[in-house]
Amino acid sequence: MRTILIVGAGQSGLQLALGLLAEDYDVTLVNPDGPEEIRAGRVTSTQCLFGPALRRERRHGLSFWEDRAPEIRGVGLRAAHRDGGAEPVLSWLGRLDEPAASVDQRLKLSAWLELFVRGGGRLVRHRVHPGELAGLAREYDLVVVAAGRRGLAEVFPRDTARSPHDAPQRTLALVYASGAAPHPDGPALSRTAVPGAGEVFSLPVLSLDGPCDALMAEAVPGGPLDRPLPADAGAGDVLEHLLRVVRRHAPWEYERFAGARPADPLASLTGGYAPVVREPVARPGGGAPVLGMADAVVANDPITAQGANMASLAADVYRRAIVDQGTRPFDEAFMRAAFAEYWRRARQVTAWSRVMLSGPPHVWELYRLAARHQATADRFADSFADPSGLIQWFLHPERALEYVDGVVRSEPAGGRIR
Repeated sequence: MRTILIVGAGQSGLQLALGLLAEDYDVTLVNPDGPEEIRAGRVTSTQCLFGPALRRERRHGLSFWEDRAPEIRGVGLRAAHRDGGAEPVLSWLGRLDEPAASVDQRLKLSAWLELFVRGGGRLVRHRVHPGELAGLAREYDLVVVAAGRRGLAEVFPRDTARSPHDAPQRTLALVYASGAAPHPDGPALSRTAVPGAGEVFSLPVLSLDGPCDALMAEAVPGGPLDRPLPADAGAGDVLEHLLRVVRRHAPWEYERFAGARPADPLASLTGGYAPVVREPVARPGGGAPVLGMADAVVANDPITAQGANMASLAADVYRRAIVDQGTRPFDEAFMRAAFAEYWRRARQVTAWSRVMLSGPPHVWELYRLAARHQATADRFADSFADPSGLIQWFLHPERALEYVDGVVRSEPAGGRIR
């Protein structure tokens, strides 16, 4: 039986571990925290999963919360005035073909980790340090590092050609809140764009104590949404900070969250990180190769809500590559081929994230079109489930403007296409 070591028990690491366990591999998972610590810890992200990722979880028997997680049926955009204002300058909602959902990863990952152990997987409670990887790579047929964006990720060399940013492009503040008013357009992933300052997001979430809502600000560093918070800020402090931000820049969100309270004392997160693409293979100490996965080697800004979706995709791609490899060695050629299959789709998200962070003029042309053309709003919403088609109409300025011109030519005079 081939032995696989996976470092990290996040969305990608656990999904891969459970998938390989079901294929009768000998799987060891190394993570500093067990189920109890994960469940009792701080929130980690907004983790909104769209149709394909949710279908993967159903297919592998990992969808435990479908009857409780609020369905997210649309993706909305509001654009604020640069100098504030009671009403947005743009407002529309694109409809999703398949509902999305967000389940607090404290709830999900703790349950998945318990399932892994019950199924015969080996959990080692340990924080792996870079100097240990060389020895581990000699002990196992394959070592996969899925330990997130920091720490062990740095053993994988930065791909400078694909990593234009060396600093965070946004400062993040997130809180899960109970008692918020419903979104006026129904359950949605809602984005407010504040020109030159950043974005405000909200969405329904299933958390530890039931349904609640997430509120997150992505602030351009040094801009009007960026206000320093102390390192020891609690969930109440983060909520108070976010309410101050949205009262000034997104008052429609303030109206929803003004009477809310933190969902629990650890229901907040602050920080920021630089988007980066890394080489997928490292040779610690010059020895046997190890393979990086998901955020460890491709970390995008959360502006496109793709982090957990790409982690799910990476786990699926790597699982199939491992199974298809049969008894052949898990050498560097195998590792680079597995990553190349993942990157074929991940690169679309990396490009999309860069465009969304910069907000070029052609994107605003598309936003304005979506406000009067429902098919464009719906197409944008469904791109969150399948970003592969974005190159055809959204990412490239000339193609975007050709798309806008085509829609405008088809409009009835003085009309509004719905």
